[in-house]
Amino acid sequence: MIVKPQLAKLGLFDAKVPRYTSYPTAPHFSNDVGPDMFGDWISAIRPGSSISLYVHVPFCRRLCWFCACRTQGTQTDNPVIAYVDVLKAELDLLAARLPSGVTLSRLHWGGGTPTLLNPDLMRELAAHILGIVPLGPDAEFSVEIDPNEVDAARLDALAEAGMNRASIGVQDFDDEIQKTIGRIQSYDTTREAIDMIRARGVPSLNADILYGLPHQTKARMTESVQKLLSLSPDRVALYGYAHVPWMAKRQQLIPSDALPTPEQRLELFDTARRLFLWDNYEEIGIDHFATKDDGLTHALKTGRLKRNFQGYTDDQAEVLIGVGASSISRFPQGYAQNAPATSVHTKAVREGRFSTSRGHLFKDQDILRARLIEALMCDFRIDTAEILRDHDISAAELTAMYQRANDAFDGLLQITDDGLFIPPEARSLTRMIARTFDAYDLSKAGHSSAI
Repeated sequence: MIVKPQLAKLGLFDAKVPRYTSYPTAPHFSNDVGPDMFGDWISAIRPGSSISLYVHVPFCRRLCWFCACRTQGTQTDNPVIAYVDVLKAELDLLAARLPSGVTLSRLHWGGGTPTLLNPDLMRELAAHILGIVPLGPDAEFSVEIDPNEVDAARLDALAEAGMNRASIGVQDFDDEIQKTIGRIQSYDTTREAIDMIRARGVPSLNADILYGLPHQTKARMTESVQKLLSLSPDRVALYGYAHVPWMAKRQQLIPSDALPTPEQRLELFDTARRLFLWDNYEEIGIDHFATKDDGLTHALKTGRLKRNFQGYTDDQAEVLIGVGASSISRFPQGYAQNAPATSVHTKAVREGRFSTSRGHLFKDQDILRARLIEALMCDFRIDTAEILRDHDISAAELTAMYQRANDAFDGLLQITDDGLFIPPEARSLTRMIARTFDAYDLSKAGHSSAI
C-alpha cells in the first residue's frame, strides 16, 4: 500500500504532466505540417475504410469560468449561421480529396456548445456531413449537450439525424461551487434534459464530472456523485479541474485560495472513484467509469481500448479528421491542427484551402513511444510480445526502457517476461510513469497537475 508521504516523495503532488491524449502532445506541434500535406494525407486514406470525424463548434451563450476550451460567446445566431456555412465549405474541401467508399465509424460534435445550433442548422449540418461520408455499420454519432442550451425541437433534430450517444457536462451539482466556477446548472435541469434524450430513444449517455474545483469537499463530492448516479449514465469521465489562468484568462475569476490542495484533490478523486465502483461501474483507465455493457468496458476486456483527444474510446479507426477552428486530426503519418482563431480559419476556407496551421510528422520512435504510453494509460501494462511484433525495437532495448521507468519510481512497477505492469496501488502515478517514455522536452509545455 502506497501512502501519501511516498506519493509526495515521488512527486505526485508537485508534478505537471501531460494528459497524453496524443503523443507527442500538442505543445510540441510545429508549422512543418500545412494545408498541402494535410490534403495529401486525406487522399492517402484507404478507399472503403472507416474514419472518425470531429466537428468543433466554438460558440457558447455564456462562457463558463472554469473552462479552458477555445470558445467565444455569442448572444445571436448570426455568427453561428455564418460558421456553419464555413463548416460546410470545409467539408466540401474534404470531399474533394476523400477516396471513394469511406464511411464513418464515429461522428462527434464538440465545442463550445453544439446544441446552441437551432434545429434547422443541426439538420443542415448533419445532412451535409452524411452526404459526403455516411455512417458505417455500428457507427456512433455523439453530441456534447448543454442542459441549459437544449430543448425538445433540437433534440428531435439530433435524434432524426442519427445521434445515438449524448454527452452531458455536470461538473458539480453544489450551488456554491457552480456560482464560483460560473456554471449554473441545477440537478432538475440536468435530469429534464436526460429524460428528453432518453424519450427520443438515444441509447447511450455520457456524463462529465470534475474534481479539484473551488470549495469542493469530500461531502460535497459525495453528494454530487450520488446525484449523478441517480441519473444512470452509461459512461462517466471523472476529470481533474486544470487551473491554468495564464492560458485561460476567464479562470482568473476563480479564487485560487478556494482550490483544494493536491493532497485534497487525491482524496476527492478517491471518494468519487469508490462511489462509482460501489455502484458496479467498471474502472476504465485513469479517469473513466462505464457500465458492464458499455462499449468502453468491452474494449477494455478485449484489449481494444484506445485514447484520443476526447479521452478513452473504443473506436478502432486509424484516421480521425477534425473540422472547424482549432480541430486536430490524426493520421498514420502524423497530426494536423486547424488555425485556432475562428477568423483565420474562416478566411482560409473561404479562399478554398484548408486552414491547417501546425502539426507533427511522425519520426524516429514516435509511433513506438505513442503505443507504449497509450498501453500504460489504457491497460496499466505494456505487452512485450505485442511491442516486439509491431515495432522496430529489440527485447534488450525495451527491457532497458522498463528498468529506467521502474528505477524512477523506487521499484514500484512490476517487470516480467511478459512486460511492464503498474500495480493498482501505484495507478495514481500513471501519467508520471508514462512521462518516462516521452522523448520530448516537457519543461516548457505548461501541463496540468498530475492529480
